[in-house]
Amino acid sequence: MYLVHTMSTFSLFLKKILLIFLFLFNNFLIANKIESISVQDAGFSKERLNKIDETFIKAIQNKEIPGAVIAISRYGKIVYKRAFGMQDPQKQIPMTEDSIFRIYSMTKPIISTAAMMLNEDGLIYLHENLNKYIPEFDNMTVSTAYIDKKGQKQESVVEAKNKIKIHNLLNHTSGLTYGTFGNSFAKKRLKSSEISKLNLEDISLKQYVKELAKFPLAYNPNTVWEYGRSIEVLGRVIELASNKTLDVFLKDKIFKPLDMMDTAFYVDESKWHRIAEPFKDKQPKLINIRDKPNFLTGGHGLVSTIDDYMKFCMMFLKKGKVNNNSILSRKTIEYMTSNHLGNNISRDTPLYLPGPGYGFGLGFAVRESNGLSSWPGSKGEYFWAGYAGTYFWIDPKEELIVISMTQSVTNRMKFRLLLRNLVYQAIIN
Repeated sequence: MYLVHTMSTFSLFLKKILLIFLFLFNNFLIANKIESISVQDAGFSKERLNKIDETFIKAIQNKEIPGAVIAISRYGKIVYKRAFGMQDPQKQIPMTEDSIFRIYSMTKPIISTAAMMLNEDGLIYLHENLNKYIPEFDNMTVSTAYIDKKGQKQESVVEAKNKIKIHNLLNHTSGLTYGTFGNSFAKKRLKSSEISKLNLEDISLKQYVKELAKFPLAYNPNTVWEYGRSIEVLGRVIELASNKTLDVFLKDKIFKPLDMMDTAFYVDESKWHRIAEPFKDKQPKLINIRDKPNFLTGGHGLVSTIDDYMKFCMMFLKKGKVNNNSILSRKTIEYMTSNHLGNNISRDTPLYLPGPGYGFGLGFAVRESNGLSSWPGSKGEYFWAGYAGTYFWIDPKEELIVISMTQSVTNRMKFRLLLRNLVYQAIIN
């Protein structure tokens, strides 16, 4: 009889514990769920906003893209979220709102955020020389070209005039290059090497950075903006300054606090059924995301979902605040989203990817004026994108966030501009 009573009491205790857990868990979900707002209250025309549906459905029918997920928020609330087409066109699996995408260079703003968190903690300083953390980047050289007496272009490798600073990594003025764009001697060297491949898996980040330091820079540091391998190197700085591997640091400091549960350097097997894939016959081979890589690249290695990345963007729009806590300070957000390219930095090149009307901050292209650019937007708006078709922008003036995710390398530029036009034409208030 005593035993029965004891078991009954214990069972009641477990039920109470379970109820408390469910209560806390549900409150956690509610706290981390972004609220919705009606089209009208968000200042959009429903009729005009429907043009997004029409345009992307047509693009899928024409096989320009396999599928897409698009989300729009205004005033801190979701006004539009749709999944179109196929998640996996080969297997005819429909796209869903929780499909997982290779976000490629949309990794870079996250890594930049991690670096600025360490800057706030006093563990790194933007004015410091890179060689303080990675000695291999001391005594760097620069590849330059000259014309010899026979009129032939020749290479000269000389000592770099400036040291690479942490700040140069964040704003892509380090002299490091991808080697993809252009045909200079420095780029040819890099392009012919093994480390130039985007699909690297076996090399560690530590090894990668050491190998990269052996190559001459394409430019003297702090003289030219060029998109390159700066953020990969920054990822290694984060590891050394935090004494954590890059994946662990991001998980502890960004993904967990923001409830970004599907963002990582690979996809766990339990989630493979949610991976978005490109058309196999029309696209370059994309990185393998089904196995944990040795190479934790901060330049292009992360996967994510539309909801996860919206939480990240929302943190920026809210000046660093998440559930009454601050991931970053308001002043750091303002600093990151300001233009960091002064008159001493050359942008006079077809390789200036932000384009006319834009400067570059710490992780993003930053709009300098309402005009100049052929893209609609507002002064102070900032954006970036990924190689395989992901794209986002944040417009603080309009309290607007737009994110688009697809896996289509070949048509990515077309749909970035198209989506901008479709969103801004739909705003009526």
